[in-house]
Amino acid sequence: MHVIEKKAEFAEYLAHCRASNKTVGFVPTMGALHEGHLSLVKRSVEECDVTVVSVFVNPTQFNDKNDLLNYPRCVEKDCKLLESVGCNAVFTPSVEEMYPEPDTRVFSFGTLDKVMEGEHRPGHFNGVAQVVSKLFDIVKPDKAYFGLKDFQQVAIIKAMVKQLGLKVQIVPCPIVREADGLAKSSRNMLLEPEYRAVAPTIHKTLYEATTMKNDLRPDQLCEWITKTIDATGLLKTEYVQIVNFETLMPIDSFGNEKAIACIAVWAGKVRLIDNIEF
Repeated sequence: MHVIEKKAEFAEYLAHCRASNKTVGFVPTMGALHEGHLSLVKRSVEECDVTVVSVFVNPTQFNDKNDLLNYPRCVEKDCKLLESVGCNAVFTPSVEEMYPEPDTRVFSFGTLDKVMEGEHRPGHFNGVAQVVSKLFDIVKPDKAYFGLKDFQQVAIIKAMVKQLGLKVQIVPCPIVREADGLAKSSRNMLLEPEYRAVAPTIHKTLYEATTMKNDLRPDQLCEWITKTIDATGLLKTEYVQIVNFETLMPIDSFGNEKAIACIAVWAGKVRLIDNIEF
């Protein structure tokens, strides 16, 4: 497996792959890899001739400097995991390599980035669009794989690909969970034991909510979810919204439209997100 730090060298490696008519699958990550990330890599390995992964903690998508500083970094361990599941090359650029000069681009996503994560993390999705578009420009993948834990992010990236006229196919992949239901996340390793013990309440409550949609309106369900999670005394719901699957706008009632509940919860100093389809 190749570990490459420079854009030019990485582009050269990929050009060599394409010269042999090989399809390229790409998994962009911020490292601190877990089974969720590895499931994306495994799928790419199954579907593409060459699989490449980026490990880069992107500063432009953090609106909290402490979150950026505390984000776990373990590149050596990540590379060993990636090699074990058949990854062909890993791109590990520095901030200076990715941003030799500030990226001043501002993307417009209509209402997609104004709700939920976009509302609570101003500028986050613009930073995501900046770095993912840069990576797509370097890699030029046939397929790119993203986890559905970050449901809103997948919607944003699909919109960005359409706006920029890129030819990459975005492949959304299912959430991977711990045995107790907690969505796998790099931030889970930052959880103190008492918070880790109650964190599965998030998924358990969302799942229970799906069984109650015939009895309560979406706004009533959101209220019930918040009260149930906050009743742990350790978890604090930042937001929960039940939204249209495509537009991400809140729904007033459960009809024929496909809906999804998205949530962000504070477990001490660690912010966890999750979602579930209705």
